[in-house]
Amino acid sequence: MENDATIELIKSTLDKIRPFMQREGGDVTFDSFEDGIVYVNISGACEGCSLLNDDLEQGVEVILMEEVPGVVAVRLASQKEEVKKALEEVRKMEPVK
Repeated sequence: MENDATIELIKSTLDKIRPFMQREGGDVTFDSFEDGIVYVNISGACEGCSLLNDDLEQGVEVILMEEVPGVVAVRLASQKEEVKKALEEVRKMEPVK
């Protein structure tokens, strides 16, 4: 399920991104990697920031998708259960092969 080499590459890529977030008073840390989705925790000034989704989607997500094969999205760890439920619903709708 989780590939240790992929997780290490995700963590090392996040370590390259973190200084940019920290300069703005925030931080991003790895939580988990499941079904191609990287879950991260956001802290500091980034929590509750109106630009958080933009930073995640146009910054962190784009970089991780370019640098790490198999990454298809980045979401907040707090959204994990919500994302899992949505994936289950999509899988139920897929035609049986």
